Amino acid sequence: MSDPVTDLHDQFAGTQDVLAQHTFDIDRLQGYMEQHVGGFSGSIKLSQFKGGQSNPTYRIDAGGQSYVLRRKPPGVLLPSAHAVDREYRVITALADTDVPTPKTYCLCEDVEVIGTAFYIMEMVQGRILWEATLPDMSREERGQIYSSMNAAMAALHKVDYEAIGLGDFGKVGEYRERQIHRWSKTYKISETQSIPEMDRLIEWLPQNIPPGDETTLIHGDFRMDNMVFHPTEPRVIALLDWELATLGHPVGDFTYTMMGWRLGRDLFRGIADADIAALGIPSEAEYIAQYCAATGRDGIDNLEWYLAYNMFRLAAILQGIAKRAEDGTAASPHAVEQGRRAKPLAEAAWKQVEGLVG
Repeated sequence: MSDPVTDLHDQFAGTQDVLAQHTFDIDRLQGYMEQHVGGFSGSIKLSQFKGGQSNPTYRIDAGGQSYVLRRKPPGVLLPSAHAVDREYRVITALADTDVPTPKTYCLCEDVEVIGTAFYIMEMVQGRILWEATLPDMSREERGQIYSSMNAAMAALHKVDYEAIGLGDFGKVGEYRERQIHRWSKTYKISETQSIPEMDRLIEWLPQNIPPGDETTLIHGDFRMDNMVFHPTEPRVIALLDWELATLGHPVGDFTYTMMGWRLGRDLFRGIADADIAALGIPSEAEYIAQYCAATGRDGIDNLEWYLAYNMFRLAAILQGIAKRAEDGTAASPHAVEQGRRAKPLAEAAWKQVEGLVG
């Protein structure tokens, strides 16, 4: 019987040969980097990261240096999706804050270079952790990993986004309303099968938005495998995959991460089916308390609504992956498997709602 942890690592960790649908003229990239990347030298050796379902991501090795290139995928794309220009802008703006981010080099919106827009950033040397139970670590290290993740999110939500030039990075207010509308629309455009629970969520969620509104800079896809950890120390050194970053409600962002405590390993690489006390991983209440202490909150109200909302949102994202897999434009060969999780996630979201309404 195969080891599921090993399977997960093998599926998503490291690099592979560039997929046929994501190839481009390396010589054109070579010329571009020679002109636009300071200190660049040598001949490009290109490979593609296995992880990532949305924007194809490549490793560039040249002249003893390593870089990362993220690009829009080729083909017909959903409106406003794959916004690598926004990723580049937010990572660059956060350079002098307490939020750990890679150094950026350049953004290229000229599609004549490699076929789609792309940006280049530093290759941060460290660990990507794909298994939320952290099986190879001690109890103490696990607790420190989760605390470091929590602190990174708190640091992001405390950034003065206007002071770093991101005052126009999104609309202020009504983030939850706009997100529900956006992902409802995205789901319908990407629909490949009937999921009754999604239809119910699309109707129920906007009618039951909790009171109170806030705006901070948010990540939008904050989870363990979207960050780089120090090679040997249990701490975050870079947050990755900023495609969904915007100005929005911090509680919506934080509770996206909290889904891990309610979902099992198969749906969200979650920890609901693990003995977290024995592992040294903080409980749901402890993790919330850490975040509240760091951000000056008294607590998280309406947690169940936010969990239903985030499960719905993730189901819509996965439905988009399923559609791209069907169309042949998905970044990962595992997109079909990822897309199949849209339905059980929608069912889990509706169970949250049923718990609220009795």
